[in-house]
Amino acid sequence: MNRRSFLTKTGSAAIATGFSSTFSALAEAIQPGHPHSTKLGWKISCQQWTYRRVPLFEGLEMAAKGGLRCFEPRSILKLDAKRPNMNADENMPEDARKELKFRADDLGITFPSVFADFNGTQDQARKMLEFWKSLGVTYVISEPPMNSIDMLDPLFAEYGMQLALHNHQRGKSDYWHPDIVLDHSKKRGSHIGSCCDVGQWSRSDLKPVECLKKIGKERMISFHLKDVLTMGDLDCRNTVIGEGAADCANCLKEIHTLGYKALITIDFEHDTPQLQEDMLKNIAFIEEQARLLA
Repeated sequence: MNRRSFLTKTGSAAIATGFSSTFSALAEAIQPGHPHSTKLGWKISCQQWTYRRVPLFEGLEMAAKGGLRCFEPRSILKLDAKRPNMNADENMPEDARKELKFRADDLGITFPSVFADFNGTQDQARKMLEFWKSLGVTYVISEPPMNSIDMLDPLFAEYGMQLALHNHQRGKSDYWHPDIVLDHSKKRGSHIGSCCDVGQWSRSDLKPVECLKKIGKERMISFHLKDVLTMGDLDCRNTVIGEGAADCANCLKEIHTLGYKALITIDFEHDTPQLQEDMLKNIAFIEEQARLLA
């Protein structure tokens, strides 16, 4: 039996030796396949930054053990402990790309999206899109140089992929405000829009539900679900989804009202020894809200 078959058979694989009883209890409470989210057209994913303490290969294992089947690589992070100088990006050699695909397939994990950085040149952009499309990516999450969007626009159309402009907090991103994202996308095709990060909007003292309404369904390409302890603190710590100030329940209600049916990517920054348990709490929160909305 391969890993994929094992994980499918055991749900989140919480009963595997070495996991805490708390992890096992949390995992057993979550139905395999996240049926409530699936019913609403949502796919629960995870941003690699959540597992940044380990390289991508190990992060995929951790995500799969938590019951996740979608994953968003981050191109600035490492691929493999055995190759510490190699990032999870378009510069990896073909043998590494094939190994990445094999490992993901073996775990039953897909890459609907990636968070990647453009340097402003067409050659790099084309190489990046070709690479990630070969791994099944549709959505590229990024904060590209603003003067490069005219160049990226036709490339994304050519490759049949979508560019989701991400909003880090004010002072750290050119795209921190939804008005800025709309200014750079509203006159372009539907392949350019927003990756709505509600935690970062909260850090910037923007009300996330109002920001979601402003972006609207037409320009909402991807969705990063993050909670933070307080509003308006640019460096505020991340917390378990539903336990902070980002109004995550109403954010999920709003995207459902808008008719958004795509990825909900958990972008969890607070790394502790209880990371796996915290991730199960995050997944359980999404599933419960989906159940209430269905």
